[in-house]
Amino acid sequence: MNKVENLILKNLLLDEVFVRKSLPFIKAEYFADFLEKKLYEVIAKYFTQYNAIPTKEALEIEVGQLDTISDEQHKNILHIIREIDEEKSEPDWIVDVTEKWCQDRALYIALMSSIKIAEGNDEQRAAGSIPSILSDALAVSFDNHIGHDYLEDYEERYEFYHKTEDKIPFDLEFFNKITKGGLPNKTLNIALAGTGVGKSLFMCHVASSALLQGKNVLYITLEMAEEKIAERIDSNLLNCDIQNLNQLPKMMYDNKVTSIAKKTEGKLIVKEYPTASAHCGHFKSLLNELALKKSFKPDIIFIDYLNICASSRFKGNAGNVNSYSYIKAIAEELRGLAVEANLPIVSATQTTRSGFASSDIDLTDTSESFGLPATADLMFALISSEELEGLGQIMVKQLKNRYNDPTVNKRFVVGIDRAKMRLYDVEQSAQQNLSDSGQDDMEKVEENLSKKFASLKV
Repeated sequence: MNKVENLILKNLLLDEVFVRKSLPFIKAEYFADFLEKKLYEVIAKYFTQYNAIPTKEALEIEVGQLDTISDEQHKNILHIIREIDEEKSEPDWIVDVTEKWCQDRALYIALMSSIKIAEGNDEQRAAGSIPSILSDALAVSFDNHIGHDYLEDYEERYEFYHKTEDKIPFDLEFFNKITKGGLPNKTLNIALAGTGVGKSLFMCHVASSALLQGKNVLYITLEMAEEKIAERIDSNLLNCDIQNLNQLPKMMYDNKVTSIAKKTEGKLIVKEYPTASAHCGHFKSLLNELALKKSFKPDIIFIDYLNICASSRFKGNAGNVNSYSYIKAIAEELRGLAVEANLPIVSATQTTRSGFASSDIDLTDTSESFGLPATADLMFALISSEELEGLGQIMVKQLKNRYNDPTVNKRFVVGIDRAKMRLYDVEQSAQQNLSDSGQDDMEKVEENLSKKFASLKV
């Protein structure tokens, strides 16, 4: 008889608190011994039906009514019951031991099931179900949180309202306004733009800004070479036209890079994958390798760009998967990675052909899948035109925003220096001619609030 399993069965008969904490998570299949499995089933059934721990006498009667065991097995189960002593285990310790046992057994069973499926011996499940089987097993834990009680948990709610959330701020005023101070952890943030408008430029600029804030930055590229991305970041941080970087003397280049290294405690890693070949599984492996080999844990991840990632759930060449499902799956997997790694992810997507020439891009102009904006926490369009290019500006239009009201500062412009791969704030006067910007409304609200508070003063 397994000692841990015996200990668990004993405490199920002695400690009601332990029963209530552990019973929802213990499965009969976790017991390797057939007799212990049957005994557990009887205990669980009794407790569920009568909301009480069975006495040994009641347990013997219930076991006697089982018609799926032989007389010899019945005798052996009664022996197990009578051998149980009356000494309880330390409450916290037995809960921890039982949780670890459940996790180990769940993983073992999942691995055995996966091998059976892989060998073609499971008629009910295909090989595609293996990742979810293993994922479910790895997720086993004793989580007793069953929801937020609105009336009883009001103090927790109040503290949450006043809790300062960890965010990575922008160095651009209006982006901080629309995000209430920057990008929070566990989020997916998407820039929508046409080819050549500035998706990569935007991400390189924000990556450079995060590095200067002392953050660890991971930039994953599936479109351009690592050196090309690093070149753009060099242009931004060294304040040098990208066309002139190759003309910098070696000593001057060394001095500039050394000067940047002295200004920040962060690191920036650029990793290249072949187009459409890498998915979240590869990115997770990369995070593990960086942690082991470089002691590097990113604070923010940039993925350039979402549409040319692969999905870990679907094969890209599968004829039965449409673009909506495929791109939505990639977005969900990336957001899942953001939650798991506890950081923000920034990526981009292409506009449709009609959206490329539009001066008023909308969510419907998202290429390939409308499932992408359904998953993203923040989505905005980068819009360029001949007039804006002449002014050295690019327009930003909010499309979806879970951080703030998207109708406030719905449209705004930022300066763009393509030669130095840089964005910058423009004068407030540059914002005044925008139609449907949502900026005037906010100013009126602030003005009305100021008047209201002034009238309350004695």
